[in-house]
Order: sequence, then structure tokens, then C-alpha cells
Amino acid sequence: MDSAMKQRLARIGRVAVLAGGDSAERSVSLKSGAAVHQALRQLGLIAELVDPADSGVGTLKGFDVAFIALHGRGGEDGVIQGVLEHLGVPYTGSGVMASAIGMDKVRTKQLWKGAGLPTPDFYVDGISEVPATMGFPRMVKPSHEGSSIGMAKVDGEADLAAALAAARHYDSEVLVEAWVHGPEYTVAVVGDQALPAIRLKTPHAFYDFEAKYQATSTEYLCPAGLDDADEQALRELALRAFRVVGCRGWGRVDVMRDEQGQWQLLEVNTVPGMTDHSLVPMAAKAAGDDFATLVARILLEAMDRAPAGKAKKGSKGRG
Repeated sequence: MDSAMKQRLARIGRVAVLAGGDSAERSVSLKSGAAVHQALRQLGLIAELVDPADSGVGTLKGFDVAFIALHGRGGEDGVIQGVLEHLGVPYTGSGVMASAIGMDKVRTKQLWKGAGLPTPDFYVDGISEVPATMGFPRMVKPSHEGSSIGMAKVDGEADLAAALAAARHYDSEVLVEAWVHGPEYTVAVVGDQALPAIRLKTPHAFYDFEAKYQATSTEYLCPAGLDDADEQALRELALRAFRVVGCRGWGRVDVMRDEQGQWQLLEVNTVPGMTDHSLVPMAAKAAGDDFATLVARILLEAMDRAPAGKAKKGSKGRG
């Protein structure tokens, strides 16, 4: 970390690290928040963990900036972003609209299709018609959940009803997507930069919750094993997909490569995991940044977007 970055950090006042919440991803969020909080304290900042499930949001008014480490509903869908906008507290990551769209897998895919970006064929159960070309297998996903919660691979018509019912346990809207045969990749975005791609390898049918958080058999390859041209093309596609949704600050775009060698966009994650074993820190390390520097970059990007008055307030907070 260079001296200019350290000087900018020294001008920041109190930082609220938002983690926990009451979504289905609470446990993951608590781990992300703890790692971010520790990094901020190591950087010499005045940082406090705030769990919206335990504390009223009014307590956030006394902070100079919020680092959002909330995953899932209430923290990643524009809700807490709207609260912070109302309170006038700068915050990390995407704004209200982009957060809401990014949390909505159906609207994200509709935007990408409208912009001419590649994404697997899909339909919304009970709302739109099944594409005539869609066979099996298929992927069933709750439209507004993360961490692969409620997702299932369906190999035939006989299994479809049960998978749809299981997904509706988490969401009233269920996305059904054409299965993509091929490797899966993820590309982290920090600021205006797409970081090195990571290839995800798992013996599971897909990169499910267990593969993400519990299994020891999951492999993460960074470098991803792509040649320079493919790596560049993937990063450019991820950055464009990120911007089409209106995202900013930082996030992650998940992509697969089909049997024809074409990239297929799956979804965007506006508040990815932030433990020292998560994918964004892994990509940042490959790009030359340790975990603390990554956290600093994300926080400083939020402060750069803050109105001048808030920046000055933060400066006084450290005096």
C-alpha cells in the first residue's frame, strides 16, 4: 500500500461494518464482516461491527462511512442502501437500483439480453413460456437468493415439480435456466478494473452451497488457465455486464463457457463474500493486493463518491 493511500485512509472517521442481518446468508455475512472489521482495525481505522438484526438503523447516522458486508435480502437488494442514502451516510458498493436489480436474477438476465450480452435461455415458472428449444437438464433458482440457496439441477420432467416447490420455499418467483455444459468462472470487479478470472472446479453437479462453504474438494484456479486473448475477452465481458446492471464500487460476475466455447453470463453479485478465503480477495491477491489493501480500495472508492461535506466530516473525525 502506497503512502498516498495511507494518507487518504487517515482522513476517514468512524466506519460502520454492516454484517449479519436476517437473510438466509446471515452466517456467511458474519464471517465477511468479521474479516473486514479486522482488516480496518489493522489499517488503524475506527471501525465498529453493526448487525442490523440487533441494532436500529438510526445508529448508523453517527458514522462517516459504511462498509456493507451484508449478503442476501435486506443488505444486498437496495434496502440498506436506501436507508444509508436517507441518512446521508456514504457506503461501499452499488447504489439502490443496481443492488435491487443485481439481487434479482430474472431482471438481471433481461437487462443482459436487452443489451445483447450472452446469457443462457430461461423462463420464469408460471409467468413466461418455456422456450421451445429448452430441453434437459435445467437449473432451477429462486430469483432473489444468493449462495446457491434453493438451487437444483433437474435432469427430467419428473424432477421438475419437486425442484420448483423447493425453490418456492425461498422465493415466490423461480427462474428456470437452460443447463450449460462447461467450466465455470468468476470475475471480480473493483473500481473500474476487472481482476484476474478464477476457474471454479467441483465434483458436485454444480457450484452449490456445500461446494462454496463446506467441501474440501472444490478447486479454485487463479490464473484460470485461459490464454491471454480469452482472459481479456472474459474480463471485458464481465466489466460490461457489471456496468449494464448499473453496478459500481466492487462486485463479482459469474460466467460459464458452453460447449461451443461461448461465454454465458449467469449472475452478478454486488456484495460478494469477504473472508480471507473468498473469491474476490483471491483475485485481488493474484493482482498484487493483500486483503487489507483490497478493503482499503473498496472503502476509499466509497469515500471518493461521497459529497464534499461528508468527506470533510470524515477528515475531522480523525483529527
